[in-house]
Amino acid sequence: MNDTLRNAAAPIRVGIIGAGTWAEYGHIPALKQLPQYLITAVFSRSAEKAARVAASHGIAHAVTSLDELVNHPEVDLVLVLNQAPQHEAGIRAAIAAGKDVYCEWPLTTSTAVSAELAQLAEQAGVRNIVGLQRRLAPGYRYVSDLLAEGYIGQLRSVRMHVSVESFGAQRASYLAYTVPPENFSDLLPIFGGHFLDILFAHFGFPRQFNALTANQIKQVAIDGSDELIPHTTPDQILLHGVFANGAVLSVQLEAGKRNNFGLQIDLTGTEGDLKISNSTCFGPPVNLIEGARGDAQPLQALPVPAKYDWLPAHELGGSTAELAHLYAAHARDRRDGTQLAPAFRDAVNMHEVIDLILESDRTGVRTAVPTVKTP
Repeated sequence: MNDTLRNAAAPIRVGIIGAGTWAEYGHIPALKQLPQYLITAVFSRSAEKAARVAASHGIAHAVTSLDELVNHPEVDLVLVLNQAPQHEAGIRAAIAAGKDVYCEWPLTTSTAVSAELAQLAEQAGVRNIVGLQRRLAPGYRYVSDLLAEGYIGQLRSVRMHVSVESFGAQRASYLAYTVPPENFSDLLPIFGGHFLDILFAHFGFPRQFNALTANQIKQVAIDGSDELIPHTTPDQILLHGVFANGAVLSVQLEAGKRNNFGLQIDLTGTEGDLKISNSTCFGPPVNLIEGARGDAQPLQALPVPAKYDWLPAHELGGSTAELAHLYAAHARDRRDGTQLAPAFRDAVNMHEVIDLILESDRTGVRTAVPTVKTP
């Protein structure tokens, strides 16, 4: 629906496709935190699940078909929250209905299909958002501004280590879908996509890189099942590259970490250093930001200024708060005509980077990164 057709002060009415764990743990609490939104409808392949979620969260309509959801007169924004192989159908239906559309990352399981959907959304004039929400967390935006203000001088290096406590040889039943390669939901697309997007959104795309991947986990057991499923996708990814200004990039992603897991990003500059860390890759804790300037100085905690928090007072965990910031950005975009929230075109850029990583690993050749397209 065109933004001008409704009073700008009226809430954005949301219809949800997919009533799984992340919908209830992440999206519904995030949206309920923001007065700019009202969840009005939910659809699931299980009518019983849709009815349960609607009743639990005060959602007025539990609908029984995708067509009913996207064409519902009380839905302005369609959220596509089911698994990656099912995203395309929901996105196409929302675009055909002329509705704004949010889709979880990965956008689809195919770079070509994702590019087609980005073009369709742009041609239809519907606002489109992809769930690469981590870039909008207050801490990352604060660090980005510190860099722009010269806190550490000229950037010399970026080092990121993401060690994931899940995606190992034993997985919870709700993670069974991450094993088949055709689902495009393994370590590189999921954690690589989210965390590489942080780097690229705030520090730019590297000019070139080389990549190495390894498949050390050969089979996966799912909780509650005796079956061992062949596992053929990478559970270790190494990426080394260089940015346009000569700063170097080093990334390691590893799955199935038993201990000492989490996130660490180190930024080295000519005048100082910054560090971003977290004891988990996905969960309640928020990032710790630390910095130091000069020589041989201890890192000091840098509290994130209140101006970077776009949310009302809340008790949301780190990952859910990141998602709420994405929705806050979308509400601002609708109001101001901006593009703060990541769009489908950002998803296509990430798809293409993942393709380049796999190509570099296959050939052993350093890969040039083409100029990215922006929304």
